[in-house]
Amino acid sequence: MAKKTGLGQGVGLLFGDEEEKYFKCDIGSITPNKHQPRVHFKKEDLNGLADSIKENGVIQPLIVTHTDTNGTYELVAGERRLRASKLAGLTQVPVVIKDIENNDSLLELALIENVQRTDLNPIEEAQAYRNLIDKFSYTQEEAAKKVGKQRPTVTNLLRLLKLPVQIQGDIISGALTEGHGRALIKLIDDPLKMQELRNTVVKNGLSVRQTEKMIRKLTTARNSINKTQRSVDIEEIPESYKKALTTQLTNRLNSKVTINQNGNRGKIEVEYYSLDDLERLISILVQS
Repeated sequence: MAKKTGLGQGVGLLFGDEEEKYFKCDIGSITPNKHQPRVHFKKEDLNGLADSIKENGVIQPLIVTHTDTNGTYELVAGERRLRASKLAGLTQVPVVIKDIENNDSLLELALIENVQRTDLNPIEEAQAYRNLIDKFSYTQEEAAKKVGKQRPTVTNLLRLLKLPVQIQGDIISGALTEGHGRALIKLIDDPLKMQELRNTVVKNGLSVRQTEKMIRKLTTARNSINKTQRSVDIEEIPESYKKALTTQLTNRLNSKVTINQNGNRGKIEVEYYSLDDLERLISILVQS
């Protein structure tokens, strides 16, 4: 028999402040959400939740929607509770039915609900924001408002998706933290150096602060080398040599010659004093 219950803040974020009817549904009638942004579930966390469910039951209902097949429902939110309920041996779980018009609405609700309510790892959360932005043409500001976060939080997480797959995997597994990822991304233009530093951080268990300090040293050294290299590249010809060339051209053309250099480029200026003198100079240059 259906009854009413207060469903808590998480469900309220999806449905508003109104209480909703819910009922006990067979677990076998619930299919996973094909848009579920959460992929990684820690076994120990699921076991702990399963033990709690055995003791206290499922405190907060799962959110489901109708499917095209009678008697079956697709999960909108509550993947972790559903998995833990199965581990606890439950055959039924409390659910609330949400009428959803299309797959876009299902995706949006699933993404928003997961970011608001579950312990997503930083990469999963970043991917959820990316899906919201790409699928619904949200700005970062709009995506942040949808899930009640600050825009800089969304921006910093999205930057993690620029990291190599291996380092993203380290963040997912917990070998590196989000802070490590934000630090390492400063080496995005030097993948080999980024990988070397990643190996050092993981091997020695360096903190985020220690990692940032190493990166500052690396970038300072690299900038110094680049600056020196640029200085070598744009070094002007020696003044004595330029003077000798100027004298040689002046004597050859019988006109005042100036050599102006800017880095590796420059120009030679030759003065002429009449149209006849111009024709004379052109004749010399063409014949040379």
